[in-house]
Amino acid sequence: MDLQPSVKPHYLLLTVLGVCGVFGCGKKPRAPTNAPIPALIAPAAPTPPRKPDFARLQGKWRRPDGGYVIDIKSVEATSGKMDAAYFNPQPIHVSKAIATQESASTRGFVELQGVNHPGSTYTLVYAPGADQLMGTYYQAALRQQFEGGFHRIK
Repeated sequence: MDLQPSVKPHYLLLTVLGVCGVFGCGKKPRAPTNAPIPALIAPAAPTPPRKPDFARLQGKWRRPDGGYVIDIKSVEATSGKMDAAYFNPQPIHVSKAIATQESASTRGFVELQGVNHPGSTYTLVYAPGADQLMGTYYQAALRQQFEGGFHRIK
């Protein structure tokens, strides 16, 4: 008569180890603690929003390729609304002028509404190292865009 066990010994050992792994055979139960569970990764501290510095946009700015001048008289600190005038060399109505802060860039947008300029816009970025406004001019009547900028004159 063959007296071989019906279950092989290594399967029996794996079964016992698996049950002990799940139910903790031979371990004493641990008393619960009220200690907080430490975080594995500390959350990053929020970066406070940077207050826009629109004052650097104030002043008179001239395009070097002609007598085009933007005069930014003031900029509201919270809304970015600019009190601006545009001259070519005669005044052209400014229908919208706004400053924005995007990351580290201070930007200005000026829209004109006048004869030969209805809907023409300037989209500018302040370059602090050069103290210039650089960007694009969209001439709506011609549907053309030009690169350029303004140098501070006052």
